[in-house]
Amino acid sequence: MMVLVKDRRNLNLRLPLPEGHQRRPAFPLPLSLSSVSSTGTSNLSSSAAGASFSDFKTLEVLGHGNSGTVYKVENKRTAAVYALKVVHGDSDPTVRRQIFREMEILRRTTDSPFVVRCHGIFEKPGGDISILMEYMESGTLDSILKTTGSFSETSLVHVARHVLNGLSYLHAHKIVHRDIKPSNLLVNRSMEVKIADFGVSRIMTRTLDPCNSYVGTCAYMSPERFDPETYGANYDGYAGDIWSLALTLMELYLGHLPFLLPGQKPDWATLMCAICFGDPPRLPDEASDEFRSFIGCCLHKESSKRWTAAQLLTHPFVNKDSGLDK
Repeated sequence: MMVLVKDRRNLNLRLPLPEGHQRRPAFPLPLSLSSVSSTGTSNLSSSAAGASFSDFKTLEVLGHGNSGTVYKVENKRTAAVYALKVVHGDSDPTVRRQIFREMEILRRTTDSPFVVRCHGIFEKPGGDISILMEYMESGTLDSILKTTGSFSETSLVHVARHVLNGLSYLHAHKIVHRDIKPSNLLVNRSMEVKIADFGVSRIMTRTLDPCNSYVGTCAYMSPERFDPETYGANYDGYAGDIWSLALTLMELYLGHLPFLLPGQKPDWATLMCAICFGDPPRLPDEASDEFRSFIGCCLHKESSKRWTAAQLLTHPFVNKDSGLDK
């Protein structure tokens, strides 16, 4: 009897590092702003143009992002409020690379109402970098989810429409975000949803430039990010953002990560195996046909079959009346 022996494929099982919240620098208050000089401030808004950092006072810490600590600051002359992202000059080299990457991207993305706006970039002689950004009063979608509970479909139509407009803009400028998730989507008092945190983004030099490095957050990563040998053939590099958006919308709807049970804590190996070997998650039966169809268009395991951001903006789900865009 003949036995067919199939070559065993070596799956790349390297795990990305978990979110480094314990390694992020925490800067004490008050933050001294008076000694900072501006650099590359051609993209300052009219409301911030001409202001020096001595014109600002620190109000509170908003949180710790992938690339530093974010403060709420106020212009003492105009009372305008901003978010100030600060990275110290002696920070980890990886963090420094991320912030310079973010600076490069922010200089390119000042024209979209669906991307958090940069009002100025400043450096201190010692190497500290500060980015003055639009303040989003209502926080992140992640914080709203934890405070108010799961989102209705009506609210998610609004979220999807805004994020897709932002992604369509970024992708048209050959920018891949690579870390779309609820904590990187910010909301202002007008309930506008905007994309933030470009610490792991990449500016693509070619349309088909592969983007399969192990960055971003494991739970939202697409199959080809883990296993490009199987799932990444001929994908265009932007499809990973679409996968992440679908999982984000599902999490907001379900109240938990789609690949986990309610209350289950993320386990990186479990998530990786579920993403690579399991079927894409599905919405429950009570979700509308349009919503389930939309998610299906985003979660093809073969990345080339996923709809683009521009195509998804024409989907019936996105064009339903959310009642929030008026």
